Amino acid sequence: MHRRNLFAGFIAGLGAAAAARVSKAQAGTPDASKVVYHLSDADKVGFVLGNIGNHYEGAGGPSRVRIVLVVHGPALKAFRANAATPVTRQEVGKFHEGGLELNACGNTMKAQKITVQDLLPGFVAAEQGGVVRIAELQAQGYAYLRP
Repeated sequence: MHRRNLFAGFIAGLGAAAAARVSKAQAGTPDASKVVYHLSDADKVGFVLGNIGNHYEGAGGPSRVRIVLVVHGPALKAFRANAATPVTRQEVGKFHEGGLELNACGNTMKAQKITVQDLLPGFVAAEQGGVVRIAELQAQGYAYLRP
């Protein structure tokens, strides 16, 4: 009899989980997907920002996808407040207001002798390094994209 009770409890649990998923889907509140974009090539800044814009549009907006941009190496120079192009400044500002998380590699910042205050608004330092931050995000279930 004990096995029967365990089996019945197991089946009831599965049913409850399935009902919760159906209820959530019917309520229109799917979990946001999570993506980390890795950018180190200076010549790909515009391309990656374009991809992020396309990603938001294709996913249904910032409420439907959580995106983190991790920048290190030569690409970080493009995000300096005193050197960013008007297009870069506009895109980064728009995306950050929509929820884009901006991470700058702490090691690259040290090498370039800059601080977060030298970068466009919204950046935070990945103190342990950009690649460490990317690995942390992947461990949290973020999909990794390196365009």
